[in-house]
Amino acid sequence: MFKFRLAQLSLAMAAIGFTAAAPLMGLGSVAYAADAVRAEVGKPLQEAQKLAQAGKNKEALAKLRDADAVGGKTANETYLIERTRASAAAAAGDNETAARAFEAVINSGKLSAAEAPKFTQALAGLYYRAKDYPKAITWIQRALKDNPGDGQMHELLIQTYYISGKFNEAAKELQNSKGSSEGQLQMLANIQLKQNDKAGYVQTLEKLAGSYPKTSYWADLLNRVSGKPGFASSLSLDVLRLRLANGLLAKPGEYMEMSQLSLQAGNAAESLKIIDQGYKKGVLGVGADAARHQRLKDLAVKTGAENTANAAKLEAEYLKNKDADGLSNLGFGLVSDGKTDKGLELMTQAVKMDSARRPEELKLHLGIAQAQAGKKAAALATLKTVKGTEGAADLARYWTLQINHPM
Repeated sequence: MFKFRLAQLSLAMAAIGFTAAAPLMGLGSVAYAADAVRAEVGKPLQEAQKLAQAGKNKEALAKLRDADAVGGKTANETYLIERTRASAAAAAGDNETAARAFEAVINSGKLSAAEAPKFTQALAGLYYRAKDYPKAITWIQRALKDNPGDGQMHELLIQTYYISGKFNEAAKELQNSKGSSEGQLQMLANIQLKQNDKAGYVQTLEKLAGSYPKTSYWADLLNRVSGKPGFASSLSLDVLRLRLANGLLAKPGEYMEMSQLSLQAGNAAESLKIIDQGYKKGVLGVGADAARHQRLKDLAVKTGAENTANAAKLEAEYLKNKDADGLSNLGFGLVSDGKTDKGLELMTQAVKMDSARRPEELKLHLGIAQAQAGKKAAALATLKTVKGTEGAADLARYWTLQINHPM
């Protein structure tokens, strides 16, 4: 589902741009050239520099061949020739020539401590641009050895691993990254899909939904959690609650299903809110099923009135019978109906009982109700306690993501 994009190689390309100018800055002095270079080398070298300064980089490369032809060159003369060649070739787009020249300059040992990493970065970028990925990796790793905190070189390494098919290496680097960007997480998710790492993919998807909330991430995440082996069907309404919270309900059937499940759970107030939202969005109350929509709304109104009239009687009955599930459902309905304090009180009592059929779901519902009541800290604390392997713990984690990073 993810559209992979290579990040711009801004630092490496900036380094190439720097080195295109750097030789001219260092060699512009005739006195310096006279001290360091013999005339038969210095003359074509300076002419090549002037051509490069004028943007005539191919001509500059041709002129350097006159300097190459001089025999018995000193190490310094060779260094100055290769440095000028690196600049002109990079500017001319001759990556192969530029790469050879950059390697010669770097290996000369004559670069200053400040210049050396810039040349290394530029060479890595040249090999990447030339699609010579093994050499790009070698020089990126060398750049990172000199500067482990270089974020853009690290990103270039990840991209090079990825584009050259070294998915294990790319995934390892991505997993070790701190504060991963959305693009890096997308790349990791893409790799995990390629490797059929379903668990890893869901973990990465959770990070995307939490840090960069989008409907596409949430839709994929919720589809996958409800499709997990062993996922309890009793949590279907809770999945729909998350879908509603993240703006993922769109079809009339989805609104109808959720409102009906809410009614079955004894939460007529929630059911009516869902129906009203469907009407407000123009999804319900229209088309061939408009009459059916209205009947469901009438039923929700009627059931809600009955629940309100019988609330005290039901509470006493549930407490007497130690019916944790009934008490929790009653409390959730009261919270949905605006009777927050009383509803949360009943739900808290229910969680403390030991008679619930699915105790983890009661804790999940309490956390959801606390969140809906605006009690964020209490909700997060409750959701943190939800355990189990049937889906409640997953949904508690997703509600935590939604509370902390709402759409």
